[in-house]
Amino acid sequence: MLYYLFEYLEKNFDIPGAGLFSFITFRAALAVILSLVIATFFGKKIIRFLQRKQMGETIRDLGLEGQNEKSGTPTMGGIIIILATLVPVLLLAKLDNIYVIMLIVTTLWMGTIGFIDDYLKKFKNDKKGLPGKFKVIGQVGLGIFVGAVMYMHPDVTVRLEKEHNTTSGELITQSSTREFYPEENSLLTTIPFVKKNEFNYESLISWAGEDAKDYIWLIFIPIVIFIITAVSNGANLTDGVDGLAAGTSAIIAVTLALFAWVSGNLIFSDYLNIMYIPNTGEMTIFITAFVGALIGFLWYNAYPAQVFMGDTGSLTIGGVIAVIAIAIRKELLIPILCGIFLMENLSVVLQVSWFKYTKKKYGEGRRIFRMSPLHHHYQVKGFHESKIVTRFWIVGIFLAILTIVTLKIR
Repeated sequence: MLYYLFEYLEKNFDIPGAGLFSFITFRAALAVILSLVIATFFGKKIIRFLQRKQMGETIRDLGLEGQNEKSGTPTMGGIIIILATLVPVLLLAKLDNIYVIMLIVTTLWMGTIGFIDDYLKKFKNDKKGLPGKFKVIGQVGLGIFVGAVMYMHPDVTVRLEKEHNTTSGELITQSSTREFYPEENSLLTTIPFVKKNEFNYESLISWAGEDAKDYIWLIFIPIVIFIITAVSNGANLTDGVDGLAAGTSAIIAVTLALFAWVSGNLIFSDYLNIMYIPNTGEMTIFITAFVGALIGFLWYNAYPAQVFMGDTGSLTIGGVIAVIAIAIRKELLIPILCGIFLMENLSVVLQVSWFKYTKKKYGEGRRIFRMSPLHHHYQVKGFHESKIVTRFWIVGIFLAILTIVTLKIR
């Protein structure tokens, strides 16, 4: 809203400094500052409110050291993250930008699913919370929405290099004059570590004939659903140790902010020889607000935690990260960038699968890890949770750097 106000003031009254709001970098800086202030200042008030409402976490007895001390710690702290993200976005971002709209919907959508789950656990005394099938239905619904927007919306476009036939003496060029292609060419993504790193999902169905590409949404939307479900569940599993999910997600979000800004800037995308995606630069305001909210929340969630994010926070975090990656056409980098989430997910899948297999074969279930998700494995081995979190952050930083390096490794 402030963006439109200052745009009006600049055009009609020529007020000095009003033009600063036209710069994405300036608004992004304001967004991260404002979100940090909201999360740290109002976070304490929200925690006290949750304590008054007796929103303390009920801890399952897993036999882990220090576990009982966490009992009664307020949960549903994801509300802090959501508020500290959305308020700066509503004030500073262009609210008619389709990517910003998509991220706002994602935040509210996943936040609502997580809130219902946490609400049922605390106020309805239902330890299982929202049944898993309803969570999946919610994630599928969001996937359909995001996939449909990416496939159909006229503002979801890319600008590509136009290749000329070199046999006729023309050169293949790449410059700011690259032709702008609309939605029918928008289902492109980036493949890391290869020279021609642009992949069109339409090629998955091109073998069926020229008209088959009209049905590519039957493949694309399920892929989007899978990505959103996998990343949101990965973030949910990672939220098991003080500060782990928030810190890891902040590292991932900073990397995505860089990608969004570069991809939405014609000059830098041209210089780096990466896909230019119009309008994605505006997502930088949302992402920096998201980063500030996560860091502000970490002020209270770091060991020993004064508040837990609950599913309200973890499902929202995973959904937002997945949608950002899809929007900037970097979803195939998720296994690298979100490697912590992937390891947590795989540890559970491998543990359960191996236990069931060995129980069926030998009559007694066997384990790969001492406990899953993976962070609990190290807790059982005797590592203090603060050391586990710090080392996971280090791994997350390494993966983030590796992800950025893929811009030029081809």
